[in-house]
Amino acid sequence: MSQEHAIEAAAFRRLLSHLDQRKDVQNIDLMNLAGFCRNCLANWYAEAAAEEGVALSRDEARARIYGMPYDEWKARYQTEATPEQLAALQAGR
Repeated sequence: MSQEHAIEAAAFRRLLSHLDQRKDVQNIDLMNLAGFCRNCLANWYAEAAAEEGVALSRDEARARIYGMPYDEWKARYQTEATPEQLAALQAGR
């Protein structure tokens, strides 16, 4: 692995750790503020795997990003979106 790739991998691991520590930040909040969420990151992860010839299901990619199966994460940490969050999401599209 090149030094550049090692640095990118370390930054990615740090991002995942940060997201794991901030389970209070909902995906809709990420979408409203940054234009991407954990699910987007999982999709990008699966796409990158495919580009490298690695078969990775949507569920496997999400488990890597969420640190657990997605359904488990949703049950434990996802809250109902507020009307304000939904309005902000619609306004940003």
